[in-house]
Parts: sequence; structure tokens; C-alpha cells
Amino acid sequence: MNVGQQFTTTRTFTQDDFNRFAALSGDDNPIHVDPGFSARTKFGRTVAHGMLLYGTICGAVSAHFPNAQQLEQELRFPSPTYTNEEITIQLMVKDVNDAEGTARIEATITRPSGQVTCEGTMVVRVGRGE
Repeated sequence: MNVGQQFTTTRTFTQDDFNRFAALSGDDNPIHVDPGFSARTKFGRTVAHGMLLYGTICGAVSAHFPNAQQLEQELRFPSPTYTNEEITIQLMVKDVNDAEGTARIEATITRPSGQVTCEGTMVVRVGRGE
């Protein structure tokens, strides 16, 4: 793992993804699962669960650093993530502390317009050779 390394992937969530996550997590807030209700909100349609986005970031980190163990996570959600809209998940290694075997990774999720829907940093413990 080296400072400046970047990884990018894309994903498009469907309403079924939101519904299945709601069933799994128990978070069936209508803003996530009820298109009729959501249409009457400031968002205009259903939005992703924050923890679904967090899980997507964790999955991307695991794909690139399979032995990494997450120690810390900070996230914020400045704008919504919608169904049927391709999002881009970008990871960037910001710092590596070889003495502690840790790294700080910046994560950003953006909509096609470039608008950020989720951003944050995580600290991971990494194995040798990652």
C-alpha cells in the first residue's frame, strides 16, 4: 500500500437493493423503500441507506486490500444517492504508518454529475505486502 494509490469502481443500485438492505438491517424508513412517499419529500425519490453506502466502501477496500482490518471510520452524506444512477466509488491512500502497520484511506462516492453523496476517511491495519 502506497500513499497516492487510487482505486475506482462503479455501482448502480436498484430499488430492490434498497428493499433487500431494509429487510436485512431492519431500517425500513419510507425514504428508502417507498417510492410514493419519497416522491413527496425534498429528495423526490428513494435514497440509499447510509450504511448501505458504508458497506459498499468497505467492500471496495476489501477488494483491493483483502487482509485489511478497519480500525476507524468517519463518514458524511452531503447529498443523496438514488436508484438507477451509476455512482463512482473512489478510494485514495492518504497516509501510511509503517511503524504501526496502518493506513488512512479517503473514500468518496459521487453521482454522474460529480456531486459527492458520501465522503470520509478510514484507518485500516494492513498486512505485509499490501
